[in-house]
Amino acid sequence: MKITVMGLGLHGGGIATARFLAERGAEITVTDLRDENILRPSMDQLAGLPVRYVLGRHEMEDFRKADMVVKNPAVRRDSPYLQAAVRIETDLSLFLQINRRPVLAVTGSKGKSTTVSALHSIVKKVYPDALLGGNITISPLSFAEECVSDSPSPVILELSSWQLADIVPSEQLKARIALVTNIMADHQNSYNSMDEYVRDKKRIFTGQDLSCSGICPYDDAYREVLSSEVRGRLLYFSSEELPAGCEGAFLRGNLGLIRLREGEARILPENMALPGLHNRINLLAAGTMAFLFEVDPEIIREELQKFPGIEHRLEPLGEIGKVRWFNDSAATIPEATAAALRSLSGRIHLITGGTDKQLNFDAFAEITDIPASIHLLEGSASLKMVEILTMKNRVFQGPFDQLEDAVRSAAAAADAGDVVLFSPGSTSFGMFLNEFDRGRRFKEEVRRVHRQRNMSR
Repeated sequence: MKITVMGLGLHGGGIATARFLAERGAEITVTDLRDENILRPSMDQLAGLPVRYVLGRHEMEDFRKADMVVKNPAVRRDSPYLQAAVRIETDLSLFLQINRRPVLAVTGSKGKSTTVSALHSIVKKVYPDALLGGNITISPLSFAEECVSDSPSPVILELSSWQLADIVPSEQLKARIALVTNIMADHQNSYNSMDEYVRDKKRIFTGQDLSCSGICPYDDAYREVLSSEVRGRLLYFSSEELPAGCEGAFLRGNLGLIRLREGEARILPENMALPGLHNRINLLAAGTMAFLFEVDPEIIREELQKFPGIEHRLEPLGEIGKVRWFNDSAATIPEATAAALRSLSGRIHLITGGTDKQLNFDAFAEITDIPASIHLLEGSASLKMVEILTMKNRVFQGPFDQLEDAVRSAAAAADAGDVVLFSPGSTSFGMFLNEFDRGRRFKEEVRRVHRQRNMSR
């Protein structure tokens, strides 16, 4: 087959797709609007494979003459290039057509990476060859060969709204257990409305039947919209005790409990390594899925107690001069930054700001009194933050057009016992390649601060 891979990218999806198809004899063209300089790390991973590259542009003939186009999830379906294609797939849709393992699927606006990572750590104790992929930057095509035979070991998938929209027909995804972490305003620069965004999120339940389970956030404003899509067993999870008659998990003080028709069990330890109520809810969601997959509650508690979290999500970077540093670059909406601020104790010096996704910044306005100091990065979201901070007569530093300047500013403001938190509350277009590049660059700057401090001793 002649196959065009639209969007090589830097997260691995395009790489895994091109490799998977080229190794099976397809004639591959990879096309991306970014140029060779940016995409060189991805191209290096395909060295030796017969791949033709069209970079810095798209050519209509590569779509018109292809037997199949495999698109990056971020590419809109109304792209004129896709309109010329005779067949459109994604790495996920190709995987689902050959997968024979049970699928545990998670979507949501925030918390899904933490939830699937915690779930994976639990399930691996019982099924050592359990697999994790999807939006967490691991393409399922990278482990597809392990999934073509029947196995009780699950595939855990983190799914974005775009990935769910691209599963056509949606019945291709039949998740034995599917969960939505929450619904918050996000990606409104790509959607015409919140209703469109929620429509794609709730597709996670569409392919289920009566043998499956769907788990919804009870505290969410979209609870009824989501739960109406569940076709099998309906459960909820909540920060407070669920009403009688609702199956699911909830917090009772520091305890995380699950209550089903069969009885009640404790699935969260009283103390966990990961800070913050929002993270406790994420781990409650992960524990709920593991329990429904028949993992022993004691194993669930043991794994969640020591779960350290994941990179770029309130990631502790250690101390410099008795100042604690945290990387929360994955906070791409104001609500995530608010949750991070409320998760930490002591005087907090916040580095924030970036590019706006046409979001409402009321959540940022509610927490402006929490940080001891605020240091802004340049960007369209930062302009909204400046307006809010000025209205509240709140002093801030910046906006800075270089990350290192914002880091230096925060380091200078912090004293022993304080915290420096990098939580942008916005996306990273312009100054960084993506939120992962942004987080790595922040950690490099923190290391530079550490080296300079050691040299000055």
